[in-house]
Amino acid sequence: MNMFKVDFEQFGYMFTFWTFTLCLAVIVWTPVEGQSEVIGSAQPIITSPGDDVILPCHLDPEFNVQRLTVEWSKPDLKPDPSDRLSRVEYVHLYRNRREVPDMKIPAYLSRTELFTDELERGNISLKIMNVTLADEGRYRCLVPKLKSRVKFAIVRLVIVEPNSDETWTTETPLHLQTPDLKDEMDVKGGCYSQRALISGVAIGCILLIFGGLVGGYLFKQRRQQPNHPKYDIVVSKSPSV
Repeated sequence: MNMFKVDFEQFGYMFTFWTFTLCLAVIVWTPVEGQSEVIGSAQPIITSPGDDVILPCHLDPEFNVQRLTVEWSKPDLKPDPSDRLSRVEYVHLYRNRREVPDMKIPAYLSRTELFTDELERGNISLKIMNVTLADEGRYRCLVPKLKSRVKFAIVRLVIVEPNSDETWTTETPLHLQTPDLKDEMDVKGGCYSQRALISGVAIGCILLIFGGLVGGYLFKQRRQQPNHPKYDIVVSKSPSV
């Protein structure tokens, strides 16, 4: 019986130790939410035909992407369904430390460039030269191999004729301010789920460790209590008359 008690106590301490080790490993190896996020512009970028424009996009905190792939595309531009050999084409594609023009949309050939000297600081903004009315729309900047849940951002480009009577201010219409709802939920949902996962693991670890320590302490206190001697109650019988 004593051997069983010793083994049980040792099991409680070992359970607490390995629980703490496992939880610590999970927390350490879980990616930190908000690290090296791709950040675009919440407001639309407004320009006129013939101008050069910069679509802002960067990594926060700064991260060197010179060795990574950077993709600029138009998510609303669908491939031709009648063309079985159609492929995804990019506004600008940076791969293996250079631009890949073979997969660019023909209308953007020789009209786009990245600031390659600033890629090491996480600046992946795109410059479009000689803007046309056809360039208007949503642009997606994506770093597919970035070790983060937030790998892309959406930037809206608005083309306004110089003689247009329409006045643009920072208080733009809602449909221009807000990126596509699904895209935004894909980005933020990953962060929220990751944050919830880390919080759940941390709380579960604390409860397991606390329970193991309390259980081991109570069991040890119980073992240290002195054994009280048992007294037998003797009932005497009166002699028969």
